[in-house]
Amino acid sequence: MAISSAQSSAEINSEFNNPNIARTLFSEEQIRERIKILGAEIAADYAGLNPLLIGVLKGACFFLSDLLRAIDTRVSIEFMAISSYGSSTRTSGEVRIVKDLDVAIEGRHILVVEDIVDTGLTLSYLLANLASRGAASVKLAALLDKHERRQREVKIDYLGFQIPDEFVVGYGLDFAERYRNLPFIAVLKNPEA
Repeated sequence: MAISSAQSSAEINSEFNNPNIARTLFSEEQIRERIKILGAEIAADYAGLNPLLIGVLKGACFFLSDLLRAIDTRVSIEFMAISSYGSSTRTSGEVRIVKDLDVAIEGRHILVVEDIVDTGLTLSYLLANLASRGAASVKLAALLDKHERRQREVKIDYLGFQIPDEFVVGYGLDFAERYRNLPFIAVLKNPEA
């Protein structure tokens, strides 16, 4: 079921029975439209290059899936899992690669697909790590940018939306493995409680 941007947060929350949602930031339709635009930009920029899209698990799986369908050029995909949060709402700053790539990336054009960029600590580590493996290029597509929290600058080549410094869930983003399945992006009430 598509959610129109005209629906109120209360209507959307009651439909999905989520009393912990404070308000909706982006509807399913807004997300879909923005990804369509990003897909067209990526297809134009990478025409004839067969880029390797690397989805950062678990949060980026929804964004990666929809982005793939919006890119009208040959692409390949891989996945990595990186941990810096655990079950907290704030990054620990310590980055661990939990699942590495299954293919070599030397000479490949890499597009990292991430759900959210906040402090930049995790992504700056990941992008440097991939560049050190001999990739032809390494760029970043992020659905969300929480720039107010930036501690290390990270260039976002393809950005969905800027967001305020609030804890968001939905469309792949979670709190303690909950709320990933919401088709919209919303602010969570009292995530520390």
